[in-house]
Amino acid sequence: MRYAVCMKRTTIMLSNDLDARLRHEARRRGVSIADVARQAIEEQLQPPQDGALSFFAIGAGDPPDAARHTEDFVVSAIGRRHPAS
Repeated sequence: MRYAVCMKRTTIMLSNDLDARLRHEARRRGVSIADVARQAIEEQLQPPQDGALSFFAIGAGDPPDAARHTEDFVVSAIGRRHPAS
């Protein structure tokens, strides 16, 4: 089986009832269980952000030493977007 996008395999635990409903829906649609699960998850999760880092305006001149501390600014911005668990 080949996909146009990169897929990652994962395992989830389902109650017997949810598993039965998932399998029934897949049979009803004539698609795989994975397709039904992916669609349901996509509908529930927020779409990803555009990926732009909003830590400071390049060329704005502030702070005056921004060029020397760019890595610090990037690490700080990424940390705010992806806090440690």
